[in-house]
This record gives sequence, C-alpha cells and structure tokens, in this order.
Amino acid sequence: MLNTLHQPARHRSGRAGLAVVGLTTSLALGLVSCASGSTQDDATDEASGTVTVVVHDSIVISDESKAAFEDESGLTLEVVSAGDGGALANQLILTKDSPLGDVAYGIDNSFASRAVAEGVFAPYTSPVQGELSAQLAADPSGTLTAIDYGDVCMNVDTAWFEENGELEPETLEDLTTAEYKDLTVVSNPATSSPGLAFLFATIGEYGDDYLDYWERLADNGLLVVNGWEEAYQTEFTAGEGAGARPIVLSYGSSPAYTVSEDGSTTTTTAMLDTCFRQVEYAGVLEGAENPEGAQELVDFLLGEPFQSEIPTGMYVYPVDPDAVVPPEWVDFAPLPTNPIVLDPAEISENRDTWIKEWTATVLG
Repeated sequence: MLNTLHQPARHRSGRAGLAVVGLTTSLALGLVSCASGSTQDDATDEASGTVTVVVHDSIVISDESKAAFEDESGLTLEVVSAGDGGALANQLILTKDSPLGDVAYGIDNSFASRAVAEGVFAPYTSPVQGELSAQLAADPSGTLTAIDYGDVCMNVDTAWFEENGELEPETLEDLTTAEYKDLTVVSNPATSSPGLAFLFATIGEYGDDYLDYWERLADNGLLVVNGWEEAYQTEFTAGEGAGARPIVLSYGSSPAYTVSEDGSTTTTTAMLDTCFRQVEYAGVLEGAENPEGAQELVDFLLGEPFQSEIPTGMYVYPVDPDAVVPPEWVDFAPLPTNPIVLDPAEISENRDTWIKEWTATVLG
C-alpha cells in the first residue's frame, strides 16, 4: 500500500506547466502598473525597510523563515508570485525598467543567461556563497547566485515491469526500441517546464541529431501531453489515475513519493542516465528600491536554516552540502552521477528555435 504523501510545490510546478510562449505584454504592463502604484503608495514603508522578493509559484519561503529573516535584518519581507517559472523570467525581462521588486528567486538555467543579457540583474556576489553555489553559476559575471538544484528524469513503474516480467529501460536509446513500444509518456516542451528540460536532455545527449531521436521516439508510440499532471497523474500506471503507460517524464525525486508505509521500499525509480539538471538562482534586481535589503535576502537564502527547508518545501537539493536532506533521499531520490547539462548561453540563443523545430517534427 502506498503512502499518500502530500505533494510539495515541486510537483505542483510540473502540474502548472510553463507558459513560456505567449505571455502578453498587457499582463506584464498590468503588473508594472500595479507594482508602480504599490511603489508609490509604499514609499514610506520602503524607507522604513521593506524588501520585496519576486518568485515563481513553486518557491516556498515558510512563515518561520520569513520571520527569521525579518528578525535578523529588521526588514519586512514581502513575497510576490509572478506565476510559473517561464512567466517569472518573461515578467522580469518585460518589467526591467520598472522592477516588480528588489530581488528575484527562482529563475532557472533555462532562462538565466537571457535575463542577465537583458540587464535584469545588478551585480552582487554574496560573501557567504559556498563552493557548490559558485560552481553552478549561470555566467562568469556571478550576477546570479545559485540557491538550489534538481533533476528532470524519466521515471519507471518498477511494479508494472516486475508484474509483466519485463526488464526496465535504463537509457534514452532504450525508449526507442520495440521492447518499449507504446509505453512512454512525456509532456510538451512548449507548454511544460519538465517537458522543456527533457528536450534539453535529448539535445545534450544527441546534439544536432536530436530531432532524429525524437522521430524514432515518436515512431515507437510516444504519447505527448500538455503538462506534468496529465502525464504523471493520468497516463502513468503508478499515478493516481492508474493509466496505461509505465514510463513517464517526472523528477529525480519523484520515487520518494511512492514509498511504502514503512518507508523501506518504493514502486517507482528514476532513470538516472536520462536526467537534465535544473539550477535555480536568486539575484538583486537592477533599479531595486532596496538593493541593500535585497543583498541581505540573498545571503539569508544561502544560510543553513533556509537551505535545510528547501528539500521538504520544494523537493530539490540545497547548494549547502551541510544542509539537512531527508535520509530516505539517499535511497529514493539519489542524484545522478553524470546529469546532462547545456551551456546556459546556448539555451538562451536556441531555446525558441528548438521548441519550434520539436513542434514541427513531433506534433506536425
């Protein structure tokens, strides 16, 4: 019998998908207008010490962390959600001349270099930044500070394969073979954050031949749906809908959801040779009303108390190696030893083209 664990924000991120394409200028302008009005109305508050952080929907800053930051800094922390990860990036770019806050947290390596190139962020290197955070920098300037990271991976319903007497797939290439025909479901890169990460994984693995891989995958009965929730909860055999597909695109940490009640086993596993690494950053916004407060918040996000709430709050890994990670993650949410990565600058330059090429090839 499986646990019915509450699913944290990281899975909600997948469900929400990625409204990368088509964010309307009017929406952004509306937010600018709202933010401008707030700035004027709250001028006195800012003078007395308010710092505003702009995040995406899946970022969790608990009440305890908010209170701890306010106690330590003497500032008031205001959290503004800008939608999903893609919407956050687009809004930061569209509103760069009238920033929505003082600091942003949650922009990932799919969009980081674009935002830096657009001049969204002001230079800041935290004095408390650790070695791993520095290694995961988005660009040589160090403008953005890595706060957390995780992996998007293909997942397998191990119980289904055991019951059917079949071997589990292990590689991207395995998914194109007749043995796994009509068994795989993924989400659309144009409408889903994990879908886009998986597209990057195939480009990192196959280079210029990535479309050939996708053609073979499609010919092998691949099912493409709009978002993570439909893929995992409806089409996946181990999801709530008990679907028909035992191979699904999800996260490296997803098997920790399907553990037994005693915590000793799980019925799913991540294919660790298929994973694309996502890194999330925080940065001080250029033109911030309270740049000093923004810098204090970046420092706070790197501190051990907040780093230790990242795994259970957002289901990704903290950049502080001394932060607390649930012990069951050792067995059920291990990190891949060799995740697929792409140069953020390459992503920024080619992302839209790759999505168009994928759409024409796979969806027609």
